[in-house]
Amino acid sequence: MSDSQSVSSSDDSGSVATGQPNVGRSRLSAAGSNSLSPGLALEATRHWRDVFWLGIFVLHLIVLGLTLGALGFNRFKEEDRLNIDRYTTGFLENQAGLTENYWPLYAVACGVGSLLGWTWLLLLGSKANQMMKVSVHILTTYLAVISVLCFWSEQFFWGVAFAVGAALQFLYVISVVDRLPFTMLVLQKAVKMVWNLPEVMRVACAFMLVMLLWLVLWSFGAAGVVASSLGDGGRWWLLGVFCVSLFWTGAVLCNTVHVIVSGMVFLVLIHDGRQAVSMPPNPLMKSLRYAVTTSFGSICYGSLFTAAIRTLRWEIRGFRSKICGNECLLCCVDFLFHLVETLVRFFNKYAYVQIAVYGKNFNHSARDAWELFQSTGVEALIAYDCSGAVLLMGTLLGGLITGTCAGVWTRIKYPDRVIMVGSTAMLMGMILVGLAMVVVESAVTSIYICYAEDPLLIHRWDAEFFNQISETLHQRLQHRSARAREVLTRSRVDLHLQGTISV
Repeated sequence: MSDSQSVSSSDDSGSVATGQPNVGRSRLSAAGSNSLSPGLALEATRHWRDVFWLGIFVLHLIVLGLTLGALGFNRFKEEDRLNIDRYTTGFLENQAGLTENYWPLYAVACGVGSLLGWTWLLLLGSKANQMMKVSVHILTTYLAVISVLCFWSEQFFWGVAFAVGAALQFLYVISVVDRLPFTMLVLQKAVKMVWNLPEVMRVACAFMLVMLLWLVLWSFGAAGVVASSLGDGGRWWLLGVFCVSLFWTGAVLCNTVHVIVSGMVFLVLIHDGRQAVSMPPNPLMKSLRYAVTTSFGSICYGSLFTAAIRTLRWEIRGFRSKICGNECLLCCVDFLFHLVETLVRFFNKYAYVQIAVYGKNFNHSARDAWELFQSTGVEALIAYDCSGAVLLMGTLLGGLITGTCAGVWTRIKYPDRVIMVGSTAMLMGMILVGLAMVVVESAVTSIYICYAEDPLLIHRWDAEFFNQISETLHQRLQHRSARAREVLTRSRVDLHLQGTISV
C-alpha cells in the first residue's frame, strides 16, 4: 500500500514538473533549500562545514605520507637503510629487493593512466559518445580475457575474481540495455555543456597533475613495500591499507572537481549562458576557492561513502528489474534495495551541486537534493538513467588497461610480482581516468538538479532535449503507477484467497 501511495505522489508531482515548469523555484523553497539565489549564494560569506572530516583527511595524508616515504627510502639503493627489518623478523619469508626495481613499473602506470585521461579530455567534444559506447561493450570482453590470462598464469583466485566480474558486467548490461539510448542522450548533452566551458577542462588537467604528484610519493612507498623482506601476507596487508587510502584521496580529488564543475554548470544554466550580464564575476575561481576551503570537509566526508553506495545501488536496481517469478529472491533483493535507498538519501552525488552553490554540509545537501527529486518525481528519471554506470565502465576500462600494461612489464622482469603490481597499478589508472570522466558526470548531476528546481532552465538551454527528458519522465511515472497498481491488486487477491481458505 505504501509503495502505491508513494508512486502516486511521485506521479502527481511529476505531472507538475512536466506540465508547469514555472513553479520549480517554489518547490525548491518547499524542499528546504537555501533561499538565496545561486548567484547571491556564491557571493555570500560561507561557514566551514564538516571540519572534523577535513582534519581526519589531512591527518591521514600526513601520517600516510611519512609512512610511504619511510618504507620507500628504506629500500632505496640499499637494503634496510632505516633498519626497519628488525621489527619484522617474525614475518620474513621472501627475498627482499630494492625500491628502484619496482618504482619504474608504477611510473608506467602513471604514464598510461595520464595518457588515457588526457586523451579522454582531448576527444571529449568529438569522440566522447563513441568512446562511452566502446567502454560499455568492450569491458566484459576485457575482463574475460584477463581472467583467462590469470588462469594461464596459475593465478586461480584472480582468474575467478575477473571471471565473476565479467559475468556481473554482462548481466548488468543485459538488464539495462533498454535504458542505454536515453543514457547516451543525457551524456551527449552533458558533453555539449562542458565542451563549451574550456575552463573546466583546465581544472580537470590541473587536478590530474596534483594527483600525479601524490602518486609519485605513493608509488615510491608501494614499491618499497613490494621490495620489502615481508612475506606476501604482510605485503598484501600493507598494500591493502595504502590502496584504501589512495581510493579515498582519489575520490576526494574527483569530488572536488565535481563541486567546481557542477557549480559552474549550474550557474551557466541558471543565468542562461556564461556571458550573461547577471553572471557573477569570476565564478570558477570562487567555486575553486570554496571547494578547497569551506566545503572541503564536506567533500572529504562524502567521498568515504558515495562511490560504494552508488555502485551497490546500480547493481541491485539492475537485478531487481529482471527478477519476476522467484518471490523469495525478490523479497531479499527488495530488502537490500530499500536499505540502499535509505543510505542514498544521505549519501548521493547530487549533494555536491548543493555544496557548490549553497555551501551546506554534506548530509544537509544530500537530504535536500533527494527530497527535491522525490517531491518532483525526477527521482524516477534518475533511477532510469545509467550515465553514472557508463562513466564508471569507462573508468574501469582505463584502470584495466593501465594495470595490464604495468602487469606485462612486471611479468617480464619479476614474474612473482605480477598480480601485486598489476592490481595496484589498476587502481592508479582508475583514479587518473576518473578525474577526466568526472567533468561529464558533474554536468549530468547539474542538469538533473536544474530540471527538478525549474524545468524552464533546461527548456531555455535546449528545447528539444527538454521535450525528450519530459516525455521520458512521463513514461517512467506511468510505468511506476502501473507497477504499483499491479502489486496492490496482487496483494488484495492474496488477502482474499487467505480469507476464503480460513473460512
